[in-house]
Amino acid sequence: MTRSQQVARPIVRSLRQATTSTSAACQSQPLAIRQFSSTPNRCDGPTTTTTNTSGTPAAPGPEVLAPKKTPPISLVKQGTEEELAKYLSPELGSRRRRAALATTGDVPFEQLPYQCFQEARKILAQDREEKISKIIAETAKIKRLEATDASTFRGGEEYKQKRLESMRNHVEELKILADINDPLVKRRFEDGMGDMNKPIYRYLAERKWRSMDYKIITQRVNQFHIIPDVLPAFDPTMDVKMTFRGYKVAPGAILDSLDTEVPPTLRMQVFDKGERMLSVVVLDSDVPDPESDTFRRRLHFMATNVSWDPTSKSLNLNRLNAGSSSASGNTETGSLAVSWLPPFAQKGAPYHRLSVFVLEHADNKPLDVAKLKELYDSEVGRQKFSVKSFRDKFNLTPVGFNIFRTVWDEHTAEVMARHNIPGADIEFKQQRITSLKPPRKAKGWEAKRQKPKYRSLWKYTKRIKGLKFK
Repeated sequence: MTRSQQVARPIVRSLRQATTSTSAACQSQPLAIRQFSSTPNRCDGPTTTTTNTSGTPAAPGPEVLAPKKTPPISLVKQGTEEELAKYLSPELGSRRRRAALATTGDVPFEQLPYQCFQEARKILAQDREEKISKIIAETAKIKRLEATDASTFRGGEEYKQKRLESMRNHVEELKILADINDPLVKRRFEDGMGDMNKPIYRYLAERKWRSMDYKIITQRVNQFHIIPDVLPAFDPTMDVKMTFRGYKVAPGAILDSLDTEVPPTLRMQVFDKGERMLSVVVLDSDVPDPESDTFRRRLHFMATNVSWDPTSKSLNLNRLNAGSSSASGNTETGSLAVSWLPPFAQKGAPYHRLSVFVLEHADNKPLDVAKLKELYDSEVGRQKFSVKSFRDKFNLTPVGFNIFRTVWDEHTAEVMARHNIPGADIEFKQQRITSLKPPRKAKGWEAKRQKPKYRSLWKYTKRIKGLKFK
């Protein structure tokens, strides 16, 4: 039995028992029907809708919640996503929720006729009231401590600030515990409608990120030797995803040069409250240097003074250059220090690692854009750039990371010609290294059969390239 069938089966059974009686009660007189909850039916009162004027996303409208057609039960259980989308919109959320909506009609989520569900909600409401009372008491303690003179403590002002910070962190934990088990909060988060200004949604988002995406990013950091080639140590604390020309990019994917000709769009999510200043750096750490027979680095892009908070979603690096507005009508924040240089690799060279670093400013202080252009917006400045020196010089902290790779392909020469990048005619060839060991002498069976009468067996013993034995 599938998970969706397990969820929908008790609801379907209870609705089938009350379908005939409930419809008759709505049309004529009310009948004595035992309800699983004390909340009224949908037919007991007129349906009202409200307009969401806040900044949070609005709930799906009636045209989305209403099924396009009545899907058969077999399709809900075993159908594909494409087949199910013909009946229920994917905007409704997970497959489990769409299966429940397909079998429960227009019953609101909080009014589901399931006695155990309603009793559990009462217990959760009582637990939430206890947490709220603790939050109120802890907040009162914080106010009294703030009004107390620091000289009364043995540790002075330092001890007072540490204790205040500890108490504020405890209040944030209580806020999370108050809503962590609320099914309505979980539903809003699964539907992407959570308000990231609230600590519960930031906590759920971070837990989801660390369950898989964080592990993938840290794996790529170690797999492609970002540590220690680029930074001596690094642990990402924010989610950074990339899209090139509207297509999502998996971390470490090899991309076509036509796709990377334009800057990407970054979808970044922070998990702590407050606004901060960020800088974005794109670095190629595999530029071949034939003269020294080694590899060096090259800066491909730099943007700074990007204002970011938990409610911010995406940053289009291309619009930073053009200075246009985003789709929502808001101008992209941030200043362009070094323009985008399309990634490229010469023919015969191994793949190039293009690392995208997001660095946070200390005390949210903006950087001098003119100074950054003077240092790095030149051919010499791009080649001498180092993330470690950039971090230490301007007191920055790396918090986000993503990576993609590029190799020589059929469009690389065209891209290099359009952007006046030299070196498209260069081809790297691996130098064949001959062995320093002396020729191995024949032994055993091979030594006994070196005479011409065993010529027919030489093809098994003398592996000479280009020579065929008959």
